[in-house]
Amino acid sequence: MSLAQALFMGLLQGATELFPVSSLGHAVLIPSLLHWAFKQSDPSFVPFLVLLHLGTAGALLFIYRSQWVDIIKSFFKAALRGRIENPSERLAMLLMVGTIPAGILGVFLEHELKNLFATPKAAAIFLVVNGFLMLGAEMLRRRAERRAAVAAKTRVEQEESFAVAEQISFKAAALVGACQALALLPGISRSGVTIGGGLLAGLRHQEAARFSFLLATPIIFAAGVLEIPQLFSSPVPIGEYLAAAVLAGIAAYLSARFLLRYFRSGRLDPYGWYCAAAGIISLALLTFRP
Repeated sequence: MSLAQALFMGLLQGATELFPVSSLGHAVLIPSLLHWAFKQSDPSFVPFLVLLHLGTAGALLFIYRSQWVDIIKSFFKAALRGRIENPSERLAMLLMVGTIPAGILGVFLEHELKNLFATPKAAAIFLVVNGFLMLGAEMLRRRAERRAAVAAKTRVEQEESFAVAEQISFKAAALVGACQALALLPGISRSGVTIGGGLLAGLRHQEAARFSFLLATPIIFAAGVLEIPQLFSSPVPIGEYLAAAVLAGIAAYLSARFLLRYFRSGRLDPYGWYCAAAGIISLALLTFRP
């Protein structure tokens, strides 16, 4: 992978990781669509992607640095006390519950999931699935808004009728965590399915995005601990890859700031239609190109 390609992948990953369009799906598809020489089956490809994800996680950690300090303190306080006494402690435990499904699936299906990273057509198909999952989540959310009799209000007022992250049940947190586990498939967006899961759990769009971003941080760092050492087992340009990770972090920071403002009143629909269209077009190009 050349320096320009590495930096492009870093920018792409940072922008698409938090936008609900699947960074992994794009990372698997773009090299094949652009006829790049390197192969996604190369042993260093997945560790490289994980390194880029660490750049994204660093950006999220910076944005939520004060919240994470409070979450970590609250987790140990509640654990030592044996009960939850405030919203911060509840959020800490909700995040723990939500992290478990993806962690278990990643450990036990690591080899099978890595094989999908070398299959661009599978990524295109999952990208289409990702789009319809988000469109379905928004359809169910509109039904919930009608049931709650908030359809006549402004979008901001509609959103205020739903919950903040600290108020959802542990069952709902497990549901969102199960959605996050789907994002181990290239083409399924972590933020897309977890925000969609948050909507099904009754969260406001902005709160679903916040819970999604908080939930992503520990699982990305855990993947980094497992995968990054593999980069040093083969001769790869570490300096170039680190530069790409820094670029990914900058792009992720800007993306997160935009999305948190967008979801004050915005919906997942535009991203759902984009994913469905991008997946179908990519599948056609991969199938019928010379």
